Amino acid sequence: MIEARKPESSICPSEVARALFSADAWRDRMDDVRAVAAEMAAEGLVRITQGDAEVDIATVKGPIRIRRGPMWFCPEGELD
Repeated sequence: MIEARKPESSICPSEVARALFSADAWRDRMDDVRAVAAEMAAEGLVRITQGDAEVDIATVKGPIRIRRGPMWFCPEGELD
C-alpha cells in the first residue's frame, strides 16, 4: 500500500487491516497489523510516526501513520 503512494505519503494501519480482512474482522486484527508494522520498523523498512515525529509503536498512544523507512528500497538490508 505504501508503494502505491507518493514517497512522502503515509498509510494508516486501519487501511491495511480493512484491505486484508473482512468488514466484520478488521478491527479485531489491528493488533496483528501493528505487530507487523513494529517488525518492519525494527528492520528499517518503515517508520512509525505521529504527526511529524517518529514514535515507538510499543508505547505510543493515539493514532499513528506508517511511512517508508530508510531501508525501504534496499534489497537484503543494504544501503544504496
